[in-house]
Amino acid sequence: MNMPNIRAIRRIYAIFFFGLFLWLLWILDPQHMKGYETGLILELSPLTAIAGFFTSGTVYLGLAWALPIIFLTLFFGRFFCSWICPLGILNQFSSWLFNRRRPVDQYKNNAYRPIFRLKYYILAGLLILSAFGALQIGLLDPIALLTRSFTVSLYPAINQWGVGPYLNQPIFLGGALISALLIVLILANRFITRYWCRVLCPLGALLGVMSLRAPFRIRRDVDKCTDCNKCLANCQGGCDPHAEHRVSECHACMNCIEDCPEGALHYGLPESRTSAAKPFDINRRRLGEVAVASVVFYPMLKSAVSASTKPQHQTIRPPGSLPEEEFNARCIKCAACMRVCPTNVLQPALLGAGFEGLWTPILVNKIGWCEHHCVLCGQACPTGAIQRISVQEKVGEKPFEKPVKLGTAFFDHGRCLPWSMHTECVVCEEVCPTTPKAIWYKRVELLKRDGSVVKLKQPYMAPDLCIGCGICENKCPVEDYAAVRITSVGETRSKANQMLLKGKS
Repeated sequence: MNMPNIRAIRRIYAIFFFGLFLWLLWILDPQHMKGYETGLILELSPLTAIAGFFTSGTVYLGLAWALPIIFLTLFFGRFFCSWICPLGILNQFSSWLFNRRRPVDQYKNNAYRPIFRLKYYILAGLLILSAFGALQIGLLDPIALLTRSFTVSLYPAINQWGVGPYLNQPIFLGGALISALLIVLILANRFITRYWCRVLCPLGALLGVMSLRAPFRIRRDVDKCTDCNKCLANCQGGCDPHAEHRVSECHACMNCIEDCPEGALHYGLPESRTSAAKPFDINRRRLGEVAVASVVFYPMLKSAVSASTKPQHQTIRPPGSLPEEEFNARCIKCAACMRVCPTNVLQPALLGAGFEGLWTPILVNKIGWCEHHCVLCGQACPTGAIQRISVQEKVGEKPFEKPVKLGTAFFDHGRCLPWSMHTECVVCEEVCPTTPKAIWYKRVELLKRDGSVVKLKQPYMAPDLCIGCGICENKCPVEDYAAVRITSVGETRSKANQMLLKGKS
């Protein structure tokens, strides 16, 4: 199949899909969300769909978008990596910027290396963990990784430069580490073209395995080939088009077809004088070692999460979240919910939620609070870890009996101004959004040290009315460590995480 200007066509597609990714990330915002399918790019990942099925036994409806990618890969090869994947396109562009080598060095750089097998072992480990119930593909799925990285780095940077729409600068815990990892991955292209895609990417490995029997692929006419190796000059996958073609490594970038001066390469079905493909090159012993390591690592991962049999008080999840075990079985750590949160309260968890919960969303009320009539996080979630709920369900309007409860607020009398310093303060009661208010006051007369009497309102919490939104903690004037703080106890999503003795208003 002769394909003139195929490189230009691919670049147009790459620009379109990368632009689509940026646009969907931009409208993933409380000011711009208007019913768009904001999770479309995230939902295209077959790795997310397959690993999620292994973990939860279900496939979220939105992930059906991955089916066309799987079908097309089975027939046309690993085209996704060069034509659609936003991280692959970013790596391709940065490789073009960095790699200004002599032709001979470029040929050597783009030849296959044994280290390229590493991504298959990573894929195997992640899928085995998923089969046991530990979904960790979000750490390395390229689309989730780039969404998370742009959310916590590019988005705040744009706002800092004065281009963003918000007066308050969004901040994210651990954002420096997440940003640094992305920078390292991009800089690695200086040493090996598309380092991430060739060496580490588990989605690329999965698509590579799927493409092994693809009838349409790069084929070399052995009669025309002069072994000049010019096809290696701009090869994106390191798939050896000049020899026995490694189909699982080929990104279908089509650069080799245009670079071949003899017209010996074409993309299509087999012909009589085309060279054979290289058999899939994987070390079965190494694969077995990965399987054993994954099986051993799984209980360590789970024990790290549940070192205590009791729920973690600081692990406060967004409204609509599934119970913790199911939540971790679906969340891909993409940070889409954090991007859409209007108050910046959703933050990537560090080790407080256990290693299994690393970079999953939690509420940090020192930074923000859960807006009473906001359910955007559930609308943005691509996997159903945060269920889509209505505003009526969240606030407990009819026909719903009770509001969604994220946790419960508690007063620290040693830090509360009316309790500890005999100073008038009614901030927490004023901002409480519930009706009737969960915070109420008792009027008291107190004898001060100098003998004078002061009349104060001392606050109390009605735990049956508190929804754990965190606005009282966020607005508390004791700024370093608030006098009223939210914990996860009493949350609607967990029957176990409840107070044994329930207080009443």
